[in-house]
Amino acid sequence: MATIGRLFGARLVVAGLAGFLAAAADEAPPEDLLQDFPKTDFSRRAVPLAEFATQGPRRDTIPAVDAPAFAPAGEAGEIGPYEPIVSVTLGGETRGYPLRVLLWHELVNDTLGDVPILVSYCPLCNSAIVYDRRVGGRVLDFANSGRVRHYNMVMYDRATESLWQQFIGEAIVGELSGTRLKVVPARIESFERFQERAPEGKLLVPAEPDARPYGASPFAGIDEIGSRISFPYPLPEGMNPMARVVVVGGEAWELELVQRKERLAAGDLIFTWDPGQNSIHDNPVISLGRDVGNVEVMRQRGETMEDVRYEVTFAFAFRAFHPDGPIHRE
Repeated sequence: MATIGRLFGARLVVAGLAGFLAAAADEAPPEDLLQDFPKTDFSRRAVPLAEFATQGPRRDTIPAVDAPAFAPAGEAGEIGPYEPIVSVTLGGETRGYPLRVLLWHELVNDTLGDVPILVSYCPLCNSAIVYDRRVGGRVLDFANSGRVRHYNMVMYDRATESLWQQFIGEAIVGELSGTRLKVVPARIESFERFQERAPEGKLLVPAEPDARPYGASPFAGIDEIGSRISFPYPLPEGMNPMARVVVVGGEAWELELVQRKERLAAGDLIFTWDPGQNSIHDNPVISLGRDVGNVEVMRQRGETMEDVRYEVTFAFAFRAFHPDGPIHRE
């Protein structure tokens, strides 16, 4: 739990306090931000700078992957069958990005099916989202600012050094402030399901396998501490802020509800849950993490079913960025 205190608890306390600070419209950027981002136009911003926080990481402390390497799934090294994979299919090609790699890098600049994509993962929010990196006729490369806002990663693009909110894909400070990235459909599924669904799929592998303890999680224990942390986001009474929710648009369904039903219909949406996916927030060894299961969301279109863009994240993160969004528990 000492690791949790360093990597998670302290960041929550600092970020939580920062979220309550009132920021003047003409507030000056903190010195550390000016040092890290000398090219950023801080006069253009959509949020108060006082909402930014860091426990110590600075620009590029968490290194993005800019030259991703891939291997056939069967040659991807030691990875458990139920370890979580962010999978993306474009142009008839499927690639998987294991969380065992993403939680140490958080961002991958890649191109799949001729589409430049950003695979992003914020462990604090458990938010895995893939974006199209094209903005205004140019392709942007992204990296980690070392800051969080509402406990969510703040990214930056290297071209303009604008700061972006990972959870919503929006530039919130800088030249591109107000610009939103297009979301690319993706899903989190177990390695086993990835292999079954895309036997020819390729898996992201570390460029330097021994550089970090891939397969281990520094976020172990988060699943159990949510009820002991005070979050400034109102949730339904009795709901653990760290409860997982399935988000579609501006609505969320508690994962426990989908798990209990196994198949849940909501309007034209069909949610299904199957066992067999490890949580990275439970055990220091990812492959030993508790089973949170696999979720799929489909939409009924006449006689056919089509994939729906969704994500599985923590309840507090959904509420932070969708303050009026409903959370369905029954």
